[in-house]
Amino acid sequence: MRDDELIGGAGPLAADEGLARRLKALACTAPLHDLDARKGMLEWADASVYQMAEIGLHTIDQVTIAMDFDTGADHQQVVRRLQPFVAAQAPGRGREEHTHVARWVLDNLINVGTADRGFRRVYGSVDAHGAYQRRAFDFKLLVELAAPDGEVYLRASDEAINVLVGALDTDVESAQIAAEVKLENLISRGRLADAKLAAEQARYRTVQYGETLRAKLDATRRDVRAVDWDVEMPELLDSALTHIEARFRAENAILKNITASRDDAEDVDRKRRAAELVDIVGDCISRHTQLQARVQAAGAIFRAEQDRQQFSGPPQRATVDLFGQLLVPALELPLADAVAPVERFFHGSAGIAVPTVPALPALVSLLLRPAPERDTLVGEVPKPELLPAEAIDHYSDEQWRRADELLDLPEVPRRLSGLLAEARELDPGLPHLVALRALYSYSPEIGAAVRQGDERALLAVDDGTVLRDEQFGGADLLLTSALLDRGGGADAEAGENGRPASEGEKA
Repeated sequence: MRDDELIGGAGPLAADEGLARRLKALACTAPLHDLDARKGMLEWADASVYQMAEIGLHTIDQVTIAMDFDTGADHQQVVRRLQPFVAAQAPGRGREEHTHVARWVLDNLINVGTADRGFRRVYGSVDAHGAYQRRAFDFKLLVELAAPDGEVYLRASDEAINVLVGALDTDVESAQIAAEVKLENLISRGRLADAKLAAEQARYRTVQYGETLRAKLDATRRDVRAVDWDVEMPELLDSALTHIEARFRAENAILKNITASRDDAEDVDRKRRAAELVDIVGDCISRHTQLQARVQAAGAIFRAEQDRQQFSGPPQRATVDLFGQLLVPALELPLADAVAPVERFFHGSAGIAVPTVPALPALVSLLLRPAPERDTLVGEVPKPELLPAEAIDHYSDEQWRRADELLDLPEVPRRLSGLLAEARELDPGLPHLVALRALYSYSPEIGAAVRQGDERALLAVDDGTVLRDEQFGGADLLLTSALLDRGGGADAEAGENGRPASEGEKA
């Protein structure tokens, strides 16, 4: 009996595009599951209480909502919006840990630490001949892009938006129409909780439609020949305008019904849900307005890029990515299969010309050759005209002497406020020098004073008294002079019970 008869007479395997689509959809959710799988390895916190996959979905949601056609979400803004959701899962933890968890999830969705900031998952599919093949699916969830002003912002990829709505590679326009019909049906039946979910999915599809157009325009700016502006793009722009017109009509009608439901509702919870729906649908209308402006300007962008690239010279060939295009694929192959492509690469990169290498006798003669005689490099050096040195001491010797007399406090400590008042009577500029030296004595370098041979050191203590002075503010420091112990080398700075040392005590 043949093998196909053992399994019920089944013939060769047939290609199943639906299976490949579902496997890709499952692969897009793998990074979210990895967050929960790796949270136990975190050393800076006990992350078992956090549902990392839920935080990851909430992160994608916040980035998607903050996106517009030109820019995206700010890193710090996304972290701030994630903090309440993270704190709700572990209210007993500190704010610093909540911020750390939010940053960790965001960095993992960006895939920080990899060369291309992308994810790769291997899945299997059946080709046209019925053979099972393993394929690699490369995708990204959150992408970092640079704005014209130099700021780096985040955008959610198509795969990330599909994770939110539970689909992959769905036709945007048909999905948008279905979402609008579903939303209108739920509102008419009064199921506002389900209508909110449908409205959020409709907004995600609106963002995805804008991403499709933005990707085409970005490709046009790089190379107009990479986009079919003869058939594909005109059809896309016409369908986009038709789509926007239909969505404006539907969303305005839905917005009218929701507003009436919000105003007529007596239940507080129902009124709150209706108000949330009004905000979501209003955001969809605003996004469609932005999309309409971009669609109308697409033709002008194409013509401007065509004129610019026509006179910019031939395109430059991209360099070879040794890591991504050679090293990583070669390491994934068996040794026998990897030798041939690696050899071909190095043969092609080295070329056929033999580099010139000096012979040993020529090298020795070059090394032993006497140094050439130097000619006169410069003529007579002109004598520079030196200016007199400027005085850099802001205070005069007399002011320093008076400050030393005021700050010589061997017996009784004094307040800074009294010293400032006395200094102001002697010299109007003297209070600044006294305040500066008092501030420096708040944390004096006793070791430096001992090495310089000083007998005393000025110490300042803050006992909480506020300084009342017409020129200065802050603390009214308590100042005194401490005698330095030069014999034992110790530099104790205070006497017993924490009070400043007096003349008879050794500091």
